Amino acid sequence: MEIRPIADGFSVTGQITTDDVKTIADAGYKTLISNRPDSEDGAVPHDNIRKAAERAGLNFVYIPVVSGAITADNVRDMKSALDQAQAPVLAYCRSGGRCTNLFGLVQQMKG
Repeated sequence: MEIRPIADGFSVTGQITTDDVKTIADAGYKTLISNRPDSEDGAVPHDNIRKAAERAGLNFVYIPVVSGAITADNVRDMKSALDQAQAPVLAYCRSGGRCTNLFGLVQQMKG
């Protein structure tokens, strides 16, 4: 797992496993956001990650985004999640790219 800081209080990474969640919590993250649909090849079901996150004391948000097809609803949902999130936040998808692009669109929306 390679965590990449994108902005103050917001980082991204590629697909995580339930075994990674304790390490994420121990690193000080408070909120975990999944931007990877369960239907993608190689995705770990978000309910498995959610349960591990809850056991580790992390908030968990599921905002599935289809690769290469970010929608206005995805951007609004991510903005809402970030507005309500306890920082620092770690978002993940297959590689972290979708999360990074989505975060950039949220920042544009904020102006």
